[in-house]
Amino acid sequence: MRIDKLLANMGYGTRKEVKALLKGGNVRVNGEPEKSAKTHIDPEKDSVTVMGEEVEYREFIYLMMNKPGDLISATEDANEMTVIDILQPEDYIFDPFPVGRLDKDTEGLLLITNDGQLNHRLTSPKKDVGKTYYAQIDGRVTEEDVEKFSKGVTLDDGYKTKPGQLKVLTSGEISEIELTITEGKFHQVKRMFEAVGKKVTYLKRVSMGELKLDPELELGEYRELTDEEVEYLKSMTNLD
Repeated sequence: MRIDKLLANMGYGTRKEVKALLKGGNVRVNGEPEKSAKTHIDPEKDSVTVMGEEVEYREFIYLMMNKPGDLISATEDANEMTVIDILQPEDYIFDPFPVGRLDKDTEGLLLITNDGQLNHRLTSPKKDVGKTYYAQIDGRVTEEDVEKFSKGVTLDDGYKTKPGQLKVLTSGEISEIELTITEGKFHQVKRMFEAVGKKVTYLKRVSMGELKLDPELELGEYRELTDEEVEYLKSMTNLD
């Protein structure tokens, strides 16, 4: 990797600013001054310092966000604020992207990474990664609905969903439920309830597999995943 690309990726400035750092004699590679932006280094083996500070090379970033209901799950949009727009500069420079999608008005657990392979594995229908949602429903959710969901329901376009695990928390004029599904069709949770004559009024994703939304995260806040959490996601999708 070219040293100017490494330093730019690690947040030491634009390519132009990095070149100025190099020319000023502020960068050392394995203890020796390095002034050429074109020099290639092995970030896994070579020691790079900027003004005496060791550069910690990282290829990937893994974030957990408690997505608020006014941001869209995209990297950029001409009209709407995205989940990427609220990242800190030191995270933004990794060019991360959301794993899958949450509807604009849906809150909760959203993973953000620049690890394309892991993203693909987590969103692949073949992997059957269970995603659990908490929802408030306009209407009484019954054991009959639980039974229907367990067999899959037919959506408005004729598609029959895979079985969903529906758990009724409270049943009344406004019901509270948890639903675990392994697909991510457009507006799927809302459409599944529409298929049984009910309407979702509030929706929040609370977990992916065994990875749960950190209760310490307020809406719009995020944190890095721990090494254990990253390893869990990789093992869950058979990615070494």
